Amino acid sequence: MAPRFRWRVLLCYVATGLASACTSATSITGVTATASLPPSQLSTRQAAFLDTLQRRTFNWFWDSTDPNNGLTPDRWPTKSFSSVAAIGFALTAYPVGVERGYVARADAAQRTLNTLRFLYDAPQGSQATNVTGYKGFFYHFLDMQTGYRFQQVELSTIDTSLLLGGILFCQSYYTGADPTESAIRAYADSIYLRIDWAWAVHTPSVVSMGWKPENGWIPADWRGYDEGMIVYVLALGSPTHPIDPAGWVDWTSTYKWADFYGQTHVNFPPLFGHQYSHIWIDFRGIRDAYMRGKGIDYFENSRRATVSQRLYTIDNPGKFAGYGADVWGLTAGDGPFDTTFVINGRTRQFFTYRARGAAAGDVTDDGTIAPTAAGGSVPFAPEITIPALIAMREKYGDNLFTTYGFVDDFNPTLVTGTAKYGRIVPGVGWFDTDYLGIDQGPIIAMIENYRSDLIWKTMRKNPYIVAGLKKAGFTGGWLGN
Repeated sequence: MAPRFRWRVLLCYVATGLASACTSATSITGVTATASLPPSQLSTRQAAFLDTLQRRTFNWFWDSTDPNNGLTPDRWPTKSFSSVAAIGFALTAYPVGVERGYVARADAAQRTLNTLRFLYDAPQGSQATNVTGYKGFFYHFLDMQTGYRFQQVELSTIDTSLLLGGILFCQSYYTGADPTESAIRAYADSIYLRIDWAWAVHTPSVVSMGWKPENGWIPADWRGYDEGMIVYVLALGSPTHPIDPAGWVDWTSTYKWADFYGQTHVNFPPLFGHQYSHIWIDFRGIRDAYMRGKGIDYFENSRRATVSQRLYTIDNPGKFAGYGADVWGLTAGDGPFDTTFVINGRTRQFFTYRARGAAAGDVTDDGTIAPTAAGGSVPFAPEITIPALIAMREKYGDNLFTTYGFVDDFNPTLVTGTAKYGRIVPGVGWFDTDYLGIDQGPIIAMIENYRSDLIWKTMRKNPYIVAGLKKAGFTGGWLGN
């Protein structure tokens, strides 16, 4: 099977209007501004499930990543290129494995060092081939063997930032005095400090999404609310090549503040945009000027986005099969095919890889559900996400939850025929057969943040993250004035 290309999801995100957006004032019982299900109150069954899910998801990263160069595949078992963002998620998963007893600290540290050494030594340059990056940034996808740019993908500011999330987490986690952990900190510093963030400001103040040696800057910048928050925090925090703080002001000026299913928040349809930056940055109790004006923080914003999407799914305006209070979750992920046909007298349009989501006036929904949507939102609303993950596993069994946890996506509406990708189980639905690194990562990381605060408490001590947040105007909470 030929590899599926997963280009920058924001660039391919299209609001197709497959299901109409509703903005009713529906509320949900038991959802408050803070977690209403603290980890100490998990049932034995819930705790055991999270143990299993984290262990299996960790094993995906540990088993699929090349231990020598640290390159993590974009997807598996389909033969794939490496995703630099997936490498960042793998680096984040390793300390979780250490703390949970899945792997020895020395083994995790050695693999981390192998990864950072390879990335630092890999060739950088302005040429189109035989390089891994340029100006300190990395190409979106890399060849799994050589580490060189895959085909003609873009030099990606967001994927580099997600990689850096993992790198800087490791820098702050591995604090030992032994040569391996000392080297991890040194390589992490060197990789971050050489990045020329100011060069990536192609349009005044805002950061470009990417660059190609063939034709220069791609026609897209980081504007509006999405996963790009981490790009700006890292770009502002750099002591060597920072951007102007005006970039954060321009970034927030294009937010869309709106009501969706009774939840007023900064809207962005796919849930990954409300999750990625939060994996490494603890936004609880800290606010920038924008959120001070709204009276909430970004953590609460993500909670509202999660709740609103569940309410949309319960309402189910598109009348897709299987949707309900415990079967929901729209975000970027795989799908069965790109085609349109009639099911039970209703015309349905389906997609392969697509950024699915639901927000005010902007819905892309073909009945495909991604477990990472709920998994990556566990800290925001554990009382609705954990029951959903358990229910989906129990309802769909081994079709959905296998050796490495949840496969990437499933679609209960598509119950007959043959899909281009994945497989259709007659009478049950379509199920992916791949796992994607950028979807596995939020599951293990955000569950760990919920259970132990591990990544958040570690990154609260990282000087670059702290500096970036302060330059963006964040104050309060753990950050202080």
